[in-house]
Amino acid sequence: MKVLNVRDLKAEDSLLLTFDGAFDPNANLGIELEPYFQALELYADGWMPDVVEGKRRRKYARAAIWKALEEERDERTTSIGLYRTAWPALDMWPRLNYPPLPLKFATLLEVRPLSFFSETERCQKFVEMVRAWASRYPVYHAKAHSTDDTQLTDSPNFGRDDETRRRDGFDKVYEVFWLNVFGPKLVETVGRERVLSTPAHRVEELPNGSVLLVLWPIVADFASKEARLAQARAHAHLRPDLDFDTVLRTLLERSAKLAPVEPRFHPDLAPLLSRVVDRAPSHERQRRIAELNAWRPPEPEEWRPADSALPPDVEDQARACEYYRTLAEHLVALLHSEVPSVFESKPESLTDADFYFWREEFPTSRLREAIDEHAVSAIGAYLGEVLVRNLGGRWIPRQKIEEAQVLVGNRVWLPFARARHYMRSRQALLDYSLTQFFRVAERHRG
Repeated sequence: MKVLNVRDLKAEDSLLLTFDGAFDPNANLGIELEPYFQALELYADGWMPDVVEGKRRRKYARAAIWKALEEERDERTTSIGLYRTAWPALDMWPRLNYPPLPLKFATLLEVRPLSFFSETERCQKFVEMVRAWASRYPVYHAKAHSTDDTQLTDSPNFGRDDETRRRDGFDKVYEVFWLNVFGPKLVETVGRERVLSTPAHRVEELPNGSVLLVLWPIVADFASKEARLAQARAHAHLRPDLDFDTVLRTLLERSAKLAPVEPRFHPDLAPLLSRVVDRAPSHERQRRIAELNAWRPPEPEEWRPADSALPPDVEDQARACEYYRTLAEHLVALLHSEVPSVFESKPESLTDADFYFWREEFPTSRLREAIDEHAVSAIGAYLGEVLVRNLGGRWIPRQKIEEAQVLVGNRVWLPFARARHYMRSRQALLDYSLTQFFRVAERHRG
């Protein structure tokens, strides 16, 4: 049963909920958790899980839930996964901690994409679900917000080290999110009257002393100027020690970091850089696009005019060319499972190889000795073969392999020299990409 795993999808913003509460460890687990799943089934509007995962995956049903919880139970914890097989994607992990661990009933829930929550009614149902949970289970703190924006807050540490965060938890209002549930202890710390008078879309005191706070009707609009103004007002109200203008400026800066940036990449490298950007964490993608829009690779220097070409200095040129082809096949053998297009020796194959080496951080994740002795020669030979096969190039062999040239038009190109520059570092894979080398040679072949 294949599920849509958020981690396997293209990185984009999600709705992230963290819920930290408590439960009765002495109660029958089925009875204790029945209200939790009732609320989920009642209010999960369009994103209801249809798969339960314990030791194995089963179709969502109460019996499957109890079986999975039983399977995963150990002395200290039990947790299960809840997923979907269709869009939107859902990753949901209810977890219970038993003594001697601190007693906790926690849920981490992520629905992708965030744009799925662009309607008031769907957002209202989500709020009602959290309200039902927080009313039934004593809550320490809960929040729901944009995953990307949450990343920019340094949640859950908020500038603290891990030890301090684990010790203190959410002991004061470090940040105000789209949806918040403040437990009784935090409410008393801030002041119940102050919390209940927070300027926000919805403020509700729950029967167990917690307070539900919702800043804005629609979570997908969190980055709008109006929503940020509401967020700043609420935060400054709950934290009178903070300056409102500073809080608002910080929020607007975060919105600017997440605002869409149109890609304007170097035309030779647009297909490669689009894939590089897709690997960036969602909250960093717009910044990365802006950086790569401004970046321009250096012009290739691994060439000389045809009339300055070094003459062949090998006894058997055909045998030397066959050796280069053999070296190129070594790269095919290395990459064929991850980069199937290498069999084709096309320009697109070079882009696929560029991306593979960049994704794997190849220059630093492999032994330098192996790179210098084997990878560089295989990459250079393969690059030369692509020039020969696609641009009508001709090898000019040399005894020193780094001096070997490929004649294309009125220039000779040095693919082995390019490969050595290319394998210096991860950034060098972009600065000295195989793709750009080919495209420049292509423009000069006439």
